[in-house]
Amino acid sequence: MEKKNKKNNSGMKWAVLATVVALGIITAIVIAMNQQEAPVMETAQTDIAGQPTLGESDAPVTVVEFGDFKCPSCKAWGEMIYPQLVEDYVNTGEVEFAYINVFFHGNESVLGSLAAESVFEHSPEAYWDFHKALFAAQPVEDHDAAWIKPEKVLEVASAFSAIDQAQLQEDIEEVAQQEELATDEALVEEAGVTQTPTIEINGQKLEDPFDYDAIKALIDQELAGGE
Repeated sequence: MEKKNKKNNSGMKWAVLATVVALGIITAIVIAMNQQEAPVMETAQTDIAGQPTLGESDAPVTVVEFGDFKCPSCKAWGEMIYPQLVEDYVNTGEVEFAYINVFFHGNESVLGSLAAESVFEHSPEAYWDFHKALFAAQPVEDHDAAWIKPEKVLEVASAFSAIDQAQLQEDIEEVAQQEELATDEALVEEAGVTQTPTIEINGQKLEDPFDYDAIKALIDQELAGGE
């Protein structure tokens, strides 16, 4: 009986958190939608301190993905664009890639992000594998159906021996990474993100995240010193 109450309380915790997050995101969307759209939008470069990153920390170009584990387009971007970006620029030391959680899909977005933050904190070496596996677990059809649930998250994590299942379950129940989620929410608002995925290159957001030619052109321009 005590265990059941604990689970109910933990469910309420992240459900309430998701509601607060959603309200903040909606406000940000309304503000950003009133701004003029352009193929490339100049913003202040996002602070990626404490975020999951891939590549050299002193790389001259930083590419940030604002993504949502519940988002089908984010899954597609990760399968179509991300591997080429890593091959062309991250592996060469020219780009540092960072990922920031977005919560546009409510409770499931929050839960997926919470699980990923737990893995990043306790098993950082397994983070990117878990990240890709959680996206891969998205259903092929009926994307709106609820699928990011604690049991699904633990099932995905069970494929990686480096992930402590008990720790992950405890973090989910206690919403242990609230501070990290709040940081991501603030970064999303500051960047004026209105869609997922949103791709930012040295503080410049691309209108079409699937236009790899535009991504390459902007990265090459930044590598050349912005000329």
